[in-house]
Formats: sequence, structure tokens, C-alpha cells
Amino acid sequence: MKNYPSIHTKLPGPNAIQYLENEKRFVSPSSTKGYPLVVKSAKGMAVTDVDDNVFLDFTAGVAVCNTGHNHDEIISSITDQADTLIHMSGADFYNPLHIQLAEKLSAICPGPHTKRAFFGNSGAESVEAAFKLARYHTKRPVVIAFYNAFHGRTMGALSLTASKLNQRKHFLPLIPEVIHIPYAYCYRCHYGLTPNNCNMACVAWIREELFKTKVPPEDVAAIFVEIIQGEGGYIVPPKEFHKALYQLARDYGILYVADEVQSGMGRTGKMFASEHFDIIPDIITIAKGIASGLPLSATVASEKIMDWQPGSHASTFGGNPVSCQAALTTIRLLEEGLIDNAAKQGAYMIHELKKLERTYSIIGDVRGLGLMLAVEIVKDKETKEYSPEVRDIITQKAFSKGLLLLGCGRSAIRFCPPLILSKNDVGIALSIFEECLKETLK
Repeated sequence: MKNYPSIHTKLPGPNAIQYLENEKRFVSPSSTKGYPLVVKSAKGMAVTDVDDNVFLDFTAGVAVCNTGHNHDEIISSITDQADTLIHMSGADFYNPLHIQLAEKLSAICPGPHTKRAFFGNSGAESVEAAFKLARYHTKRPVVIAFYNAFHGRTMGALSLTASKLNQRKHFLPLIPEVIHIPYAYCYRCHYGLTPNNCNMACVAWIREELFKTKVPPEDVAAIFVEIIQGEGGYIVPPKEFHKALYQLARDYGILYVADEVQSGMGRTGKMFASEHFDIIPDIITIAKGIASGLPLSATVASEKIMDWQPGSHASTFGGNPVSCQAALTTIRLLEEGLIDNAAKQGAYMIHELKKLERTYSIIGDVRGLGLMLAVEIVKDKETKEYSPEVRDIITQKAFSKGLLLLGCGRSAIRFCPPLILSKNDVGIALSIFEECLKETLK
């Protein structure tokens, strides 16, 4: 019998309240907190707060703990590594694990060619490296990105991000020569079309309008695209979108940069979401789920593209030995069954969410691949009017009942649990989620 969820205090509890008061005094207020969860420990699918309330986690630390919290084999591998070597900067010295992980990523990233990896510490750092590498390799100044995109908050990554105004407010000017265009958000098509009649208008516009009126294609270094938009709403484009965009890039010698920070490492039921769309990115950015909670990121490209010279880019902590060992163990666990489980449980879960969509008037859309799923909350199914207030009420109610969820986009709820998820876990989560829907509609 599983011991979650189990809520025995008012939330937040007394110990959590004390931490929250100290947080206000001593911690930067710049990050966003969805609800007052103060975590003491976690194991598997369960998160325990400082008042010993136990929650069922459908966030995985924001799609990070793909192997579940504190997986025994992850703990063992990083403990053994910490006994041997914690740090030796990969910027100046050689590290066997650094090299072994780069070789493994060359093997598992899409494409048959040999690839090279640059290691950093976060998703934003992997995007920064890709941004610099694209300009370095092509000697071109312009990059294309998408509305609703989230690539990170450092200045280069933020220049590509177009998700929420607060992320950009008061930070202008950003990196110049970044052009944003609409993504293939078919539920809310920018052009008022449908996948059946659009002929990929969002990609055709680049070729027929942007490249003929404003930007010479030979000046474009790269197209940065989330294979599935993450923070922007877990938006899954039609397969034709990426294929058309990829062909456009090929036609003009533009690099196709796939941001797989959130969609990679097994989350969608394949190692990388790119595999669902039959494309081979020129550069791929990886973070979040790569090391089961330890800070690590990778920017991977073919040896032909990753041709920058020594001193062009480096990181003191990138490729830390303990993080690299965690990543190697993580990849093995993913390959040994967790990716298949993500596909299996994700298919079951989206089927059940579709049932709720047919039942509840405030669910406008259900979408996703594997265990990267979202429910879009609307005021009316016909008008599709956003309903962020109702979305937030639902996530707060779920928290009060012991289910951890996160918002995404303007009014969607994302489900991104650890890939160890069981059918029973799905049942518990969706039962609580439906309770929240019923109470909200009352």
C-alpha cells in the first residue's frame, strides 16, 4: 500500500510557515512559486514537506527527476563517485567521465554521424552555447525563434524567449537580430486555419514573406525551436510543421537547433522528442532530465558544426564528475525500461484525460506525447477564452489534496511525472484532478 498522498496539517503547515517567512527576508523574490510547498525529502513518486505531509508528485521537479526522486542506483553511483572525485574543471583538465558521457550522447542523439558535446550546468547555459556556436559556425548574425517559446533567462537565452512579459520586463535591450514568429499552436492558430487546410502557413510565411521583405535568408544562422513547446503550454505541433521547418533550414543552409531541455531524456516516450518527427537537428540542447536532479546540461552537434577553437567557450563546472556519473546511470535506466514506461503510461493517461475533456466544459484541449501532457483550461469551449484564474484554482486545490501539478502557457496545466509512474499512480492523480474540476465548477 502506497503512503501517498497523506495530508494531515493545514497547508502550509506550521514549520512551512516559518520557512516561508524567512524566505521573504533572505531569498531573492525573482522566482515564481505556484504554492507554498517546502520540501524536506522525496523518494520515487512521493515528496514529503517539512510538516511531514506526503504528496504525489506529477511535476518531477519540473521534468527533471525522470528516474524518480532519489533512485537507489542514482544515489549509489553518485556516492561512489563523490568518494573518488568531486571536481576537476573540464575547462582546463581532462576528466574520463566527461569524455565517456560525450561519447554516449554521440551515440544516443539523433543522427548517424559522430557528434561532440559541450557541457554546462543548466538549460539556459545549453541554449547560450548553442546560440554562440550557431553564430560562430555560420558567421551569420540573425536567428529565428518563436512566440510562446521558453529557452531560459540568461541574456542570450532570454533573447530567444517570448513566453511571459515579466521575463523580459526591464531587461531590454536584449541580443539583437532575433526574429520571433508564430509557432504551430493548432488549437489557437495564429492564421485562423486548421491542420487540414493550412499547408503549414506558419512555415510558408517565413519563406514567402520574411525572406522576401525583411531578412535575407543567407543572413540567418539558425532557427531555434522547442520540439514541443514547454513552459509555453506543452504545445505539440503537427509532424508536418517540423518537417517543413527542417526543409526550409536545409534549403538555405540554416542550422536547425532543437531545444530538448524539457522534452528530451525519455519524457515523450522516446529518448528525444525529435525522433517522433523524423528529423535530425544540427544542434540539440539537453538539460533537466539528463542527471536525475544534479546540475548538468549538454549542447550536442556534429563534429563538422562544433568547430570552434579553444577559448571560444568554456565552463568551470560544466561536466562535473558527479553529475556526469549521474547522467550515465540515468541514461542506462532510461534505456532499460523507463522510456518504454513513459510511452505506455502516457498513452493510458492521455486516453483518460480525453474522457475528462468530453465531460467537463472547462477543458478546452488535451495534448501531449508520453509523459509530457497538458490540459488547457478555458472559460468556454467554443470561444476558447483563456482562464488562468480557474487554472490556478485547480492547481491550488490539487496541492491541498496532495497532488503536485504545475501550470504552463496562459491557462494550461502540465502533467510531467517521473517516468517510474505506475497505472495506479495515474489513477490516484486523475481521481484527485477530477475532484478539483468538480469542486471548481460548483
